[in-house]
Amino acid sequence: MPLESETLIDWFDRTGRDLPWRRPDCTGWGVLVSEIMLQQTPVVRVQPIWAEWLARWPVPSALAAESQGEVLRAWGKLGYPRRALRLHEAASVIAASHGDVVPSDVDTLLALPGIGAYTARAVAAFAYGRRAPVVDTNVRRVVARAVHGAGDAGPASNTRDMADVEALLPAAAAGAARFSAALMELGALVCTARSPKCADCPVYDTCAWQRAGRPEYTGPAKPVQKFAGTDRQIRGKLLDVLRATPDPVRKDRLDVVWPEDAGRRDRCLASLLTDGLVEQIPDGRFALPGEHHP
Repeated sequence: MPLESETLIDWFDRTGRDLPWRRPDCTGWGVLVSEIMLQQTPVVRVQPIWAEWLARWPVPSALAAESQGEVLRAWGKLGYPRRALRLHEAASVIAASHGDVVPSDVDTLLALPGIGAYTARAVAAFAYGRRAPVVDTNVRRVVARAVHGAGDAGPASNTRDMADVEALLPAAAAGAARFSAALMELGALVCTARSPKCADCPVYDTCAWQRAGRPEYTGPAKPVQKFAGTDRQIRGKLLDVLRATPDPVRKDRLDVVWPEDAGRRDRCLASLLTDGLVEQIPDGRFALPGEHHP
């Protein structure tokens, strides 16, 4: 077996990062908040915001009682702000229907608003020690190399990827959860996409990719995510204006953030309105959602 679980878990026990959401005293709510924040966002940016959120909203009902606008303001510069609204919605359901405690089983987690296959399994495994295949980009890359001998993972396939990881998990739930965390850590720190640190790898001796001579990845090219000049950047600039003030703003305050292309800026503003991230109040000014203004 190219990924011997005890070897990988021992390595993780020695070298795993001491992240606050990994500590034994972290609640299921703390783990859920971390998982939503960590989607497409580096750990170093998440840690301070996560700590602020847990101090301010230590249970789901506390977040649910807050306005959507204030939640977006607290989200700050984490990006992909719709995640904040989905977390707010999930918190409302957890508070109302689950006794203010994040559920521990995958199916119940999947029924929460905005919680997908990865997040449900990550919370079940990392918060509650359940045996569930947790598959992200890092895990897919480790399995592609160590098990299949490929330079990288091809296009994602939920069914195939889940089955690949399921087959590697130890039978005991606690060991499976620890192994899932170790697998993710290996992909994040050692078996990286561009410059893998193979000399530091605990499964170097059994890695199928090493044994095959480290062949180059020849599959479909992965899209490179850009930010500068994209609609994401324009939307972020518009939201920055609204987050910086407690009061609604007139449209001319928003127009200055992207004067070079008024049509595109207005389309981005319209998309923010459609997504529920911005509201237009009766006098024509714009505000963050849920902030009731006279």
